[in-house]
Amino acid sequence: MRAKSFMCCVLLSLATVAPFAFAEEQASISRLPPLPQPLDPILQDMFDKRRAMGGAIINLLLTSGHAPKFTRATGAMAFTIRFETSTPRQLIELAIFRTAQIVGSDYELNQHAPFMKMCRYSNEQIAEVLDWRRSKLFDDKQRALLGYVEQMANGGNVDDPTFAEFSRFFTPQQIVEVSYTVGSYYSTGLVTKALKIQPETDGRLTASGEC
Repeated sequence: MRAKSFMCCVLLSLATVAPFAFAEEQASISRLPPLPQPLDPILQDMFDKRRAMGGAIINLLLTSGHAPKFTRATGAMAFTIRFETSTPRQLIELAIFRTAQIVGSDYELNQHAPFMKMCRYSNEQIAEVLDWRRSKLFDDKQRALLGYVEQMANGGNVDDPTFAEFSRFFTPQQIVEVSYTVGSYYSTGLVTKALKIQPETDGRLTASGEC
């Protein structure tokens, strides 16, 4: 009887503490409170589709989800960038990664470092993106891309020589794709900083697709 009473007390304490612990965990991912329950139908649909694609519900979604229509719109842009560009995914990820460095978004760097590896960048290349001008690990096309990203993400005033070198390797369509990629991830990086969205420490990643 004494053992049964002890087990009942343990189970009761877990039932009481678990919701509180979950709420505490959710509250700690950003400056905003946990998403209200039940979820908005827009978010529920988005979350179901993410899971179906093999992606996790990341802290960015758990924060921006307070504005479901904005989250849906930005999610559509992110998926277009990731899955529907004529620009090779390997170069898209390089543009995203350098943009995240420039804006100083630890959150986006944490999400996209695994995608850089997925796109066959070595650890040495990833480490040298920050100082790509001195690096010998990037080819001419990658360097032209990085030159464009560097100037666009640092005020937007891309000089003629940099643009000429960039346009030597990329079509007009791809130039627009890369430009929107830089603009989109720069703005998202600012959001992650302003709202103090915490990087995932449990391995959760958004839907990755293929490279």
